[in-house]
Amino acid sequence: MTRSFAVNAIDTIIHGKLRLGAMAYLASHRTASFSDLKAALETSDGNLSINMQKLEAASYVSVTKSFSDRRPVTRYSITETGRAAFARYLDVMSTLMGDESEA
Repeated sequence: MTRSFAVNAIDTIIHGKLRLGAMAYLASHRTASFSDLKAALETSDGNLSINMQKLEAASYVSVTKSFSDRRPVTRYSITETGRAAFARYLDVMSTLMGDESEA
């Protein structure tokens, strides 16, 4: 029995390079500051900001803003919705790789 090649099941919100990296980072760290993510993902402020807004709009991450020594601090946390979406994403990718290896 042949499984379908479910390329259309890939979550395009997560699939972008920076968004995938941010989700993977947050899945293992639970929470991270904007600065931590920027350093880990080796990207610019603007690029990270745009990509995190997309994850926030999908309810995959939550954002907390505060101040530390009069400096703004933005922290991101993966939500339950985000954790479930990331698990589904990994399952889809695993399935796609399994389909390819059966050829």
